[in-house]
Amino acid sequence: MNKKLLQLLFTLLFLIFTSLSQAKTIKILVFSKTNGFRHKSIPAAKEALILMAKQHNWTLTFTEDSLAFNDYKSLKQYKAVIFLMTTGKVFGTQQEEAFQKYIEKGGGLITLHTGTDCEMKWDWYMNTIGGKFKNHPKQQQAKFIVEDSIHLATKQLPKEWMHFDEIYNFVSPIVSTAHILISVDESSYTGGTMGTIHPIAWYSYCKKGKIFQTALGHTDDCYVDKEMLEHVLGGINWVIGVK
Repeated sequence: MNKKLLQLLFTLLFLIFTSLSQAKTIKILVFSKTNGFRHKSIPAAKEALILMAKQHNWTLTFTEDSLAFNDYKSLKQYKAVIFLMTTGKVFGTQQEEAFQKYIEKGGGLITLHTGTDCEMKWDWYMNTIGGKFKNHPKQQQAKFIVEDSIHLATKQLPKEWMHFDEIYNFVSPIVSTAHILISVDESSYTGGTMGTIHPIAWYSYCKKGKIFQTALGHTDDCYVDKEMLEHVLGGINWVIGVK
């Protein structure tokens, strides 16, 4: 085989390898708009997600512009959307319709910490996310109970996990269609109002779409904590279909 033919073969193999590598890249939209309380830990969370993306071949697009949700055709390029501490009303009617279509046709949603404190007057979203934020006591350490030790978001966690965070109470019990991953033991801290069943993280389905919701992740320290990061990574991987 002559030199030119070898060079051509090498070039073709390189192009094929590059093409396959690019095809496997998973695109995720990270949305951190706030029209309510704005968490100071958003930058720390972004840094953690950027590191995850480098390690797992994701392409992240960060935005706080609701116009990114204007139409389904634009949204469907993303394997998942992360609501990164979004609060308040962040969408108009057009964005609501496009986002609902995106989820129901097979899109994924991951909400970090404040998913239940966002779009609280939009019934479809509240039913889909599974719970509505009520209030929270002061930040403190509590005992969290892993209810599902098989799921990607929890299998790396101990059955009883001591963790410092801001612990949300919800207006009413979590919807029955949600599968609870983590609950909190209200006897281990002060300020809980949910009683013996107090979910903190769960997953659910919305037609063809997948939703992972965790109310954990308030502090900067959460985004350098190994167990917390494994929880977040597992939730993202479950939504995007990576085992």
